[in-house]
Amino acid sequence: MGKKTKKTKRFSWFLNNPVDFTLVIVVIILLSLGLIMVLSASSPKSLSEYGTSYQFFIKQLIFAVLGVIAMMMISKIDYRFYQKFYKVAWILSALLLVAVMLVGKEVNNAKRWIYITKTLSFQPSEIVKILMIIFYAGILTKNKDDLGNFWSGLVKHICMLAPIIVLLMLQPHFSASIVIIGTSCIMMIMAGCKMWQFLASGLSVGIPLIVVLVKSAAYRLERVTTFLDPWSNPTDEGWQVIQSLYAIGSGGLFGSGLGESKQKYLYLPEPHNDFIFSVLAEELGFIGCAIVIILFAIFIWRGILIAMKAPEMFGSLIAIGITSLIGIQVVINIAVVTSSMPATGMPLPFFSYGGTALFILLCEVGILLNISRTSNKI
Repeated sequence: MGKKTKKTKRFSWFLNNPVDFTLVIVVIILLSLGLIMVLSASSPKSLSEYGTSYQFFIKQLIFAVLGVIAMMMISKIDYRFYQKFYKVAWILSALLLVAVMLVGKEVNNAKRWIYITKTLSFQPSEIVKILMIIFYAGILTKNKDDLGNFWSGLVKHICMLAPIIVLLMLQPHFSASIVIIGTSCIMMIMAGCKMWQFLASGLSVGIPLIVVLVKSAAYRLERVTTFLDPWSNPTDEGWQVIQSLYAIGSGGLFGSGLGESKQKYLYLPEPHNDFIFSVLAEELGFIGCAIVIILFAIFIWRGILIAMKAPEMFGSLIAIGITSLIGIQVVINIAVVTSSMPATGMPLPFFSYGGTALFILLCEVGILLNISRTSNKI
């Protein structure tokens, strides 16, 4: 008789599963906290406009469930499939931004939304963000041998970004432009473009261009002056920032308690959107804010690890692009609500109200999970 083979037990199915469960758990926690905060922050506005406290929450919950289903489905689609269509991604981005200029609805002097029905709309810029990540992952992989050269590396790839940014600025959508530029630049540096080239270009072209853009629009210049001194115009431009600081300051260490925010009662404009972190700070205090920031830090850490372990350059760039996209939005949103930088209208991922934006965000996480799944199989 042959020797009996001894069954070897795995230390933990949880640790050995191909899916990055650490990332999945962090996303589910962030999503759950986000839904709770949308319910809390939006209830007064929802009640005043619709006669029920749950209007915004129910819509967000529906898209969250659909987004999680899409995330798990996309996590099973080989990410290398997207590499075949990186050129199509750029063309589709341009077409979407042209479409919003032609058929988009103007809200607050900006055309950023396309309405499918009276109650269902989406921002093409949210789709453009992931499309540009796919495009740059593909084009940088193809041209990897030329990235060290200034003209065929940095300048060539920046020129490919310029038409997209111009279309965004025509809406105008300054915050989306910042995120896409930042994400694309990080991807270029990670792919092999020289850091000194970015620094030289930023100092000679980037900063002067930003100054020109700020001065060219009165509302942008007013946001900068308001940032420098919010109390110079406390009942108009400075109102939102001041109310945000009141909310954060009154939260203290442990907060006033979930659902107990005072500033959300029509003091803080749109508390369930860009300034939802202020309500979180007021209700859950410094401890709650620290937990959320730590969760985002873990997300970024896992994203970087997935990028490092990706089997080839395309997957690595996709992973670092998605991680950078979310990380940049988190940093800017928290900086804005704490008056650490001028207001830009930046949503907080997983928290800010917006069904289609949340759905697309979860689809992006699905791609990230597939890269981790593929990496762990090798």
